[in-house]
Amino acid sequence: MKVSAVIIAYNEEKFIGECLRHLENQIEKPDEIIVVDNNCTDNTVEIASKFKGVRIVKEEKQGMIYARNKGFDSAKYEVIVRCDADTRVTKDWIKNIKKHFADKKIDALSGPIRFFDVPKTRFHKVLADLYNDGAILVYQHRILDGPNMALTKEIWGKVRDKVCLIDKDVHEDADLAVHIVKAGGRIKYFKDVIVDASGRRLLYNPSSFLLEYPWKHVKTRFRHLI
Repeated sequence: MKVSAVIIAYNEEKFIGECLRHLENQIEKPDEIIVVDNNCTDNTVEIASKFKGVRIVKEEKQGMIYARNKGFDSAKYEVIVRCDADTRVTKDWIKNIKKHFADKKIDALSGPIRFFDVPKTRFHKVLADLYNDGAILVYQHRILDGPNMALTKEIWGKVRDKVCLIDKDVHEDADLAVHIVKAGGRIKYFKDVIVDASGRRLLYNPSSFLLEYPWKHVKTRFRHLI
């Protein structure tokens, strides 16, 4: 089983290097790493280009969804893993992802996200549990988390032309999950597929993280009911 790793980047010079170093240090390394340059104006691309085996692809249409689609379309191999540029994957991330795709009949998976730059408290686990349990209530199935997801190239081919394209209308990762399930795909959540992500949005814009973010999930779900 071969794996393509996709990272979407827009002005992430502060984080992209550490993200790529963690991918380099995997117990089982990705077979390719794709960084999607979504019109960066800082040193993101220059930093990423210094890493051996990293392929830079350009997406001129601005927006997470366009950049994600470009990265997924550019992937060569049968499993696509995705993390954000401000994410640090654990050493066994790809190893565990490959294990679950080999052992289970699944089309996509996600796992826990921890914050590496926010003081650790029990509140984090409570917040994560609320998010995951709340998502199941809203969507009636598991969804995917952008900083920590994987899917097969096959299921991507089935939903590629069906996913929504406007970032402001949907949570792109939840929208992707909805279309995977509609296409007959199976999504699972595994506690050993772990990443550490930046909690900068929670720290510096908590109202957006705690209020706007959940409300957008409601909007995403409603969009698929009409």
